[in-house]
Amino acid sequence: MSGGKEPPRQKMIGMMYLVLTALLALNVSKSILDAFVAIEENTQKGNIVQFFRGTNFISDVNEEISTSQKDAENKAKLEKLKFVYKQMEAIDVEASKMIKEIDELKIEILKESGEAVEETKDKDEEVILWTEFDAETPSLPIRMNLMAVQAKDQYDIPMHVIIGENIKKPSGKGITLWNNFNNYRNRLVEMIGTYDMNGKKFVVENLKTINEFDSNMDLQKKVEDMIKGMKNINKNEDEQAMIELYIMMTKKEKGEVHGTKDVHWIGQTFDHSPLVAAIASLSSLQQDVLSARAFALNHWKSTVSTGEYSFNKVMPLAYGPVVANSGDSITLQVMMAAYDSDNQPVVTVDGMEGVNITYPGNGQGLVKLTAGGTTMSLKGTVAIRKKSGATKKVNWEHEIIIMKPSGSIELPEMNMLYRGYPNKVQATASGYDQTFLGGTGVSISKNGSEGWIVKPTGRGKEAYLTVTGKNSATGQSKQLKKVKYRVRSLPKPDIFWGNIADGGKGNKSNTRLFAKYPPEIPLNATFQIVSWKCIVPGQRSKPKQGTGSNISSARSAINQAKPGSMITFMCKVKGPDGVVRKKSATFKI
Repeated sequence: MSGGKEPPRQKMIGMMYLVLTALLALNVSKSILDAFVAIEENTQKGNIVQFFRGTNFISDVNEEISTSQKDAENKAKLEKLKFVYKQMEAIDVEASKMIKEIDELKIEILKESGEAVEETKDKDEEVILWTEFDAETPSLPIRMNLMAVQAKDQYDIPMHVIIGENIKKPSGKGITLWNNFNNYRNRLVEMIGTYDMNGKKFVVENLKTINEFDSNMDLQKKVEDMIKGMKNINKNEDEQAMIELYIMMTKKEKGEVHGTKDVHWIGQTFDHSPLVAAIASLSSLQQDVLSARAFALNHWKSTVSTGEYSFNKVMPLAYGPVVANSGDSITLQVMMAAYDSDNQPVVTVDGMEGVNITYPGNGQGLVKLTAGGTTMSLKGTVAIRKKSGATKKVNWEHEIIIMKPSGSIELPEMNMLYRGYPNKVQATASGYDQTFLGGTGVSISKNGSEGWIVKPTGRGKEAYLTVTGKNSATGQSKQLKKVKYRVRSLPKPDIFWGNIADGGKGNKSNTRLFAKYPPEIPLNATFQIVSWKCIVPGQRSKPKQGTGSNISSARSAINQAKPGSMITFMCKVKGPDGVVRKKSATFKI
């Protein structure tokens, strides 16, 4: 059949195949375009939700202003509310500028594509524009119906208007949109971190434009380093919000598309983008603008309060025993307390004299009094004013067991301090959760959980130890006891031949000497035999001698000793204090 003429039937089959292929291609293209229309429709609905979310924050503060104006006693809070409302209005103005710019860009693209955008008719399926710009709600995007767009697949005009000629360096209105979007991000960060309120001035300085990063973690680090490095911002209240807002509004400027590097975000988003896809991308950008608007407005709203009671700050509270004994079961109550810094409570204490009540401004009343007796049962009231002006009052009770401070010092081994020896000392400050040992004429170091090690210093014959108790809750310390101790050198140890003490009956087979204290001296001191000399009665040769504790070299002389005779060892011993002492011992054979 090559080169030959096809019969009419075959020609018809070939033509039908081409038509069918074209129809399938058109159907796929229409499905994709309809999908962009559906995405844009859902994005517009999401934009409406974000708009009213932010607007409700503004309304809440405005209603709070109306309520507070009825309360003449709360002028400070009213001024704060008005200041916050003014800040929120300024944020709304910034957002409306971006929303309007994007709406105007959408309409320009539609006009250039030959679409009918002169008529506005709500909910009409044949009309593109369902709403138009409303000065009463300037941050609300124009409602559009992309299903009515005729040239849904038009991409030349969106590219020309938004990108220009170069996807790496856009020159169209898209680059203006890009710059304004980044400026909007920076402006909102500045607006939640720069203000002068209640005599405190905070300023966002050196805010950079960050649009190049390797990963989300890299972006996080760059933004945190920049904002945490600012010195004149309210770090407790605003720092984290500024970081989150900056990150949520940041887009990477350059990227790689199909092997082409350094493509600008505008080029990546709108290059060969069909008309309805370009509109959907612009609506998505509006959603970013409105989400940031709601975030910033909510941050400012959080500085004031709404509802029956006023809360604009939180603080952690932990309650539990201040003093506990070893082995006790301890339970802590940990909670988050909310309070209004502009509406402080009023605290009273019943039936107590000499009570001082102060208000530090963090939603608490501090009750200060002097402890006395054995048990103090305190009670009173705490009251807070509602927004309606009515006062809510509740009773409170608290019981304090009063402990009489006392101190004791014990020396488990002896009632004396020995030079050069690690004297073990235990001390307890009853009634206090912390005990400290001090002294004069001594050096003191902790001995783990078993107390202290005390060593006398100098050549004095007396030293003093003191025990001090401290209450970690109040920070108060008190010296409870001071004791004088005698200071002496360590006594000489006894010499043992094997396990036989001085004066006992020696065993010729034992080859080692030991220097140690007898049981009646309860010191855990270690002595080392430096040298020895063995004297045997009737021995004609020079007495045997050696170093260390091994006396094997004297065994021949010892074996020659007659039964009942006395053998003497003259020793030099070294104690833990470093002193070498002379000590002799005699044993019966």
